[in-house]
Amino acid sequence: MQLKLYEYKAYELSDMLKKNQISSCELVKEQFERIEEAEPSVSAYLTLNKDAAIADACEIDKKRASGEELSRLAGIPVGIKDNISTKGIRTTCASKMLGNYVPVFNATVVDKLKDCNAVITGKLNMDEFAMGSSTENSYFQKTKNPFDLTRVPGGSSGGSAAAVAACEAVVALGSDTGGSIRQPASLCGVVGLKPTYGSVSRYGLVAFASSLDQIGPLGRCVKDVCLLQDAICGYDKMDATSAYRSYESLYDRLNPNVKGLKIGIPKEYFSEGVKAEVKECVMKSVDALVKQGATVKEISLPSTDYALSVYYIIACAEASSNLARFDGVKYGYRCENPESLIDMYERTRSEGFGREVKRRIILGTFVLSSGYFDAYYKKAKLMQRRIKAEFDSAYNDVDVIITPTSPYEAFKLGDKIDDPLAMYSADICTVTVNTAGLPAVSVPCGYSDSGLPYGMQIIGRRFDESTILNTAYAHELAFGGFKSPKL
Repeated sequence: MQLKLYEYKAYELSDMLKKNQISSCELVKEQFERIEEAEPSVSAYLTLNKDAAIADACEIDKKRASGEELSRLAGIPVGIKDNISTKGIRTTCASKMLGNYVPVFNATVVDKLKDCNAVITGKLNMDEFAMGSSTENSYFQKTKNPFDLTRVPGGSSGGSAAAVAACEAVVALGSDTGGSIRQPASLCGVVGLKPTYGSVSRYGLVAFASSLDQIGPLGRCVKDVCLLQDAICGYDKMDATSAYRSYESLYDRLNPNVKGLKIGIPKEYFSEGVKAEVKECVMKSVDALVKQGATVKEISLPSTDYALSVYYIIACAEASSNLARFDGVKYGYRCENPESLIDMYERTRSEGFGREVKRRIILGTFVLSSGYFDAYYKKAKLMQRRIKAEFDSAYNDVDVIITPTSPYEAFKLGDKIDDPLAMYSADICTVTVNTAGLPAVSVPCGYSDSGLPYGMQIIGRRFDESTILNTAYAHELAFGGFKSPKL
């Protein structure tokens, strides 16, 4: 059966556009037809950029017709998570607090996409201020998992993962603070990359936890993720944490040869908290890599037992500071008829923030308060150094570390929303990567009896995205890659 244009991968579309087999205008129009068809079921988008996107696509076609040399992403539709600033397009962070906020500037990653002549389709739903693991914390709507509309897509980049899985976006940008790209990628059966901290500019990303946040790509295959990562990575003078270094093309260096690759399997990530079927699928995928010439060694990362506590102390402390700027004075939501300045502050923040955001602000303020700073925050920062050291030590013996991405498949909408600890445990396999500043990619590795995707996480050394993506590519070729949900 003939595929619709929006069903092709980005690298395939790029080749078709280059050969003038299709036009960008035609592609983008079909993409919006798909969005209109699937959105009533999936609810991935908060804001659409239809008219401007079609106009941009037509301009790109004119550039191509004139013989202008264009990038591989030229004319490709891209969805953007709604905490990434887009000039002239509403950017809400899925919060009442920013419900009508329209930025006057682009995030650096958006400018880079525009420089590549990519086409922005719109802004994608998320957990409010990126705080959550299910996208149920959005003020506006609940995004559904395309594989089962009664289940969550994961979070906080649930809109990005669901849109890619449902072919509502060819590729998308998300952000990852403790697993927010990888976990929804796992639950929606797509590929999601959390790059090394500092490799992608955070300028224009609405901050949750500044020392942990990282923008990254999602796609339906490893090649597409490489294309998008190549476009957005690089030093940026507007971001003080941006790494000043050169970056080679991941797409050009993609190689599925894993002969001699040393894989580490950390026993702590295969504990009782991880579903048996998930562990089985991950180990089958590892066995397939061994058959291609890789070797396996069991390793130990003992501080993993403390990782979730360390992560939530640091992340909430930074969130408490970062979100202090939303006070109703200069922009964003402001309460009606305040009786005083203090009343305006209190009511604006109480009414403008959702329950989970307020919970994390309170927790973060507590761990930073007098008498508790040393007991909690200082100890968490010391443990963070230990976690980093354990990973560094492990990489003396192995090239990549493989774990499950999520301990289980997508859960039912509403199942964990009233149980914060159960919700936080969804990130048990992913938070250490952010704490250590490492790159990691999630790739589909199997399906439950009911057809729900499982994900495998491949973790690498800092700035060694190439090795983890080559490993992911080898796995993808053996596994068979993305399987489309029956929407």
